[in-house]
Amino acid sequence: MNRALTLAARGKGQTTPNPLVGAVIANRGKIVGEGYHAQAGRPHAEIIALQQAKQLAAGATLYINLEPCCHYGRTPPCTKAIIESGIKRVVLAMLDPNPLVSGKGKEELIRAGIPVETGLMAQQAYQLNEVFIKYITTQRPFVILKAAISLDGKLATASGQSRWITGIQSRQMSHQLRQEVDAILIGKGTVLADDPLLTVRLPEVKAKNPIKVVVDSTLEIPLEAKIFSAQSPASTIVATLRHAPREKIKQLEERGIRVLILPEKDQRVDLAELMQILAQEEVASIMIEGGAEINATALQLGIVDKVIFFIAPIIIGGKSAPGVLGGTGFPDLKKAVRLEKIQIKKLGRDYMLQGYIRQTTVSSK
Repeated sequence: MNRALTLAARGKGQTTPNPLVGAVIANRGKIVGEGYHAQAGRPHAEIIALQQAKQLAAGATLYINLEPCCHYGRTPPCTKAIIESGIKRVVLAMLDPNPLVSGKGKEELIRAGIPVETGLMAQQAYQLNEVFIKYITTQRPFVILKAAISLDGKLATASGQSRWITGIQSRQMSHQLRQEVDAILIGKGTVLADDPLLTVRLPEVKAKNPIKVVVDSTLEIPLEAKIFSAQSPASTIVATLRHAPREKIKQLEERGIRVLILPEKDQRVDLAELMQILAQEEVASIMIEGGAEINATALQLGIVDKVIFFIAPIIIGGKSAPGVLGGTGFPDLKKAVRLEKIQIKKLGRDYMLQGYIRQTTVSSK
């Protein structure tokens, strides 16, 4: 099962809207077939493993981190192939939360006389597919709030200098995270201050660049911004409000930029509504790499699932130096955002802290 999970992880950032799945077939103590789901529309992990095992699948045990599908989607059901192969036993880490499957695949195998065990390494399987689980059960994207900060929580100095607060190892990890999500979201302030490319830049890796989403209620971002250039090839979406300049909207659209006119909430773009629209377009994961205001708004709306902070061992100070969160904050400690399942990892001189928002709720508007 550990091998199946390792294989499944190879598909990170490539399988949306499908889950990450790995499969291993063992016969008489030896692995005779294995595979993983590489991309939506391509063969599922079980099918690849069965094709590799061939006749050795008969009488073997199939280990898989997620319940096999039993319905026709972009590919045929995997349960039928498993039954026809002669597999004698199936071990699952967890059932598929997709309502189209959700125990039905397991039941079909049992009816065919194949014993099914469930729960082996379930916690690891759940964490691996946390994006898919959130997306398929709520029809909302899994949202990560990421920031690089000083020890005293500053995003930049009072003069606006932010390159580079963290070291190269942290920046490489940030690019790895970008490759694993469907979209990156920033506000106009980040464009005006940093003019980022928002691309994935990893050595010796053929990168998949995520969709770029820019929130700008007044369309102040310049047409010359790097995110609109050929250097940043992924598609770009600009979310704005009804009163945005029509001429600027036209100019953006003429350059192939998609402009979304969204409802207003507290004189800003309604981020919760934006999440709903993106989910409808099979954007299952989003990483917010914005500034203090958009970070605060996302947390207050309850749309954030996971926080990742890269913390450098430096102290910047200064009342006017921007902190990681703006807005009015939470005046009552009981309402403060609390994290659970916290993990800390050392990256060079920095520390990467990640945790999950406790009792996350999704606001509709």
